[in-house]
Amino acid sequence: MDSKDVQIVRALQANGRLTNQELSERVNLSPSPCLRRVRLLEEAGIIKGYKAIIDSKALGLSVTAFIRIKLEKHDDATVKRVEGQMIAMTEVIDCWLMTGRWDYQLRVMAADLEAYEGFVRGTLQKVNGIASIDTSFAYGQVKRS
Repeated sequence: MDSKDVQIVRALQANGRLTNQELSERVNLSPSPCLRRVRLLEEAGIIKGYKAIIDSKALGLSVTAFIRIKLEKHDDATVKRVEGQMIAMTEVIDCWLMTGRWDYQLRVMAADLEAYEGFVRGTLQKVNGIASIDTSFAYGQVKRS
């Protein structure tokens, strides 16, 4: 990646809906070379896709929880089972494999504390192979990019 590619990536991170014409103007390239660079960035896997950023509160999801999970054991069967179940849970927005004391960190969205408790008791605690769960609640967001 050269400096022009970095400019393209930053512009698309700020607004993934830019037309090629708008993007080419922002990065001072003519449209054809700009489009060619975007396609090369996509083919190289640097740009993996384009997504909409959703206002979770507008959807009625006012609670954001960060959950740290420790596994009972780390054999292949347990890891595959737990990860497969995390992927399937719609409440789990992100799931990160971690170093340190905890094995996974999840970002979970819920309508309210009652819904969060229902998720933990009715879904998360039933996952075979989880040794412990620790939760922190976010009360604000400073930056999202």
